[in-house]
Amino acid sequence: MAKTIVGLEVTEESVRAAELSLGRRPQLIAYGEVPLPPDAAKDSEVLDPGAVAVALRQLWTGAKFKSKDAVLGVASRRILVREYTTQAMRPDLLREALPYQVQDLLPVPASQAVLDFFPLAQNGDQVSGLLVAAVSDSIEQIISTLSKVKVRAQAVDLAAFGLARATAALAAPDETVATVGIGDHTTQVVISRGGVPLFVRLLPIDVATAAVRRHSAEIAEPELELAAAGGNGLGSAVAAGRTRGAMRAATPPGASDLAARVRSTLAFFGSRPSAAPLTRLFVTGAGAAVEGVMAALTAAIDTPMTIVSAGDVVSIVTPPPAGDVSLNLVGTIGIALGEAGR
Repeated sequence: MAKTIVGLEVTEESVRAAELSLGRRPQLIAYGEVPLPPDAAKDSEVLDPGAVAVALRQLWTGAKFKSKDAVLGVASRRILVREYTTQAMRPDLLREALPYQVQDLLPVPASQAVLDFFPLAQNGDQVSGLLVAAVSDSIEQIISTLSKVKVRAQAVDLAAFGLARATAALAAPDETVATVGIGDHTTQVVISRGGVPLFVRLLPIDVATAAVRRHSAEIAEPELELAAAGGNGLGSAVAAGRTRGAMRAATPPGASDLAARVRSTLAFFGSRPSAAPLTRLFVTGAGAAVEGVMAALTAAIDTPMTIVSAGDVVSIVTPPPAGDVSLNLVGTIGIALGEAGR
């Protein structure tokens, strides 16, 4: 049996992975990120298998990963995540029945989708949980690309679930918390309790991170510039010295739009009769280091807020990551934690 597991993400800008030791207290033993050429991948989908395979080979060689067993994390606006209630039945029977039950909810025929159901609660003969549906061709293309470099996909996980898993240890088991992963083109919002996801939303929002800037000579959104080195407050609570009015006045429009959409998502969850109040909000991903983003979130949302980086969620036995890499690795680590903690 392998002694380590690798969490892997394929994004539009890069391939990124984190290798964790297995056991009760997983440790980060290796990590890496390799940029992709333009149009090689998009939205967790491989467009140029050859280019992605080259980057994966460079990633494994450069990071010196011990294992070729990986858990693939996906985060695409084409992935459907919604609450769903169905008749309680054995897991194997539910897997057979699910395609027929949810066909009308899917953007593609059930035969072209990969379906999963994450049960959360049972009331009598009804079980409720999260339905996840992805386009099967997209998943198969990534797995096929991995096979070109002899990387074995042990499982496919929703990246948002990895975020919930990664930040679980930062809150009490009975706390209801939100984790916001601000990526280059997709912001993931997951509300969880004890690491168990209760609600997920994927927001298609472009943010001009350093990786995006490498892909483009001109910044499409000048107001979302990368924060100056040392000014992003990584791993610490957001300073509370500025008034909300002052922060609103200094916040660029693009960051304000991002904050408004996150606030709306949190409000939607909180409006339900059974929803527990959020006690805190964790923010991660390279977008958290973009100038104006944290100020906008703090001005728009009253919930106590903390930026989270890799060292906050797992012990590290290798030279620690820094900057955008450390922020992006939080979700990647969470993907691996699903297997590493078993």
